[in-house]
Amino acid sequence: MNLRLINVGFGNVVSANRIITIVSPESAPIKRIISVARDNNKLIDATYGRRTRAVIITDSDHIVLSAVQPETVGQRVLIHEEELDE
Repeated sequence: MNLRLINVGFGNVVSANRIITIVSPESAPIKRIISVARDNNKLIDATYGRRTRAVIITDSDHIVLSAVQPETVGQRVLIHEEELDE
């Protein structure tokens, strides 16, 4: 198993193998997930005080907040997968 790290902004990285989904923080259910993660000490805020644009949910029930658009993070995951296939 290769360790693949995805940049989620400002030099912060997340293991691509642990990512379940990348979503926008706009909906009420996602806001509740963030609130529950904060209460359970499972929230990782990688926004450096900027607006949250992507919420990354991992298989360890950790929630990572990113200031990078979800599409951008998703593209970074796809690029790493393509590099591995070559």
